[in-house]
Amino acid sequence: MNRREALRQVAWLMGGAVSSPALLGLLNGCTAKQPVAGWKPVFLTEEQGALVAEVAEIIIPRTDTPGAKDVGIPSFIDVMLKDAYPKEDQERFLAGLKEFEAQARTQHGDAFMKLDPKQRIALVQTANDTGAAAERAYEGESSFPRPFVLMTKELSLLGYFTSQAGATQVLQYNPVPGPFRGCVELSQAGNGKTWAVEATSRF
Repeated sequence: MNRREALRQVAWLMGGAVSSPALLGLLNGCTAKQPVAGWKPVFLTEEQGALVAEVAEIIIPRTDTPGAKDVGIPSFIDVMLKDAYPKEDQERFLAGLKEFEAQARTQHGDAFMKLDPKQRIALVQTANDTGAAAERAYEGESSFPRPFVLMTKELSLLGYFTSQAGATQVLQYNPVPGPFRGCVELSQAGNGKTWAVEATSRF
């Protein structure tokens, strides 16, 4: 898996650059691992971990390809927060998570995890749209301090596109390039998917 290509894809999907802690964590070797039965978070509490896992699954749901939970995104987020993010970013994530849960209770009178699927999706969508609009309007000199849902989205996409499933089932993947064919139908040269690895040469 070419990590630089994954970073470009995530930056494009996020509408901007990848945050420095996420970049350093990924380049230092952090990747999503297959989920283990009985996994427990080490940075987040179990309740926080369950909420983050559900938000990640809403961002990358299971369809004809694995979802966020299937490829171990919750544990990836937990480890990245613990090992790659500075205290300031950790605190912003936790404060945003708490605020997000409070919004669920304010709007629907119950905890996020007790809401029905449509309500959960609507809350995540609203938080994503609000955060994205704020990031587009941001004119500060330092990087935009991404809120909880955007931090979760960024980490979910990074973990997913560097996982085996993301690299081989969602992105194009060719571990051993075949023979050179100078002229092929466009439909045979990608099928609408972006490549997970860079070509080794340029013609």
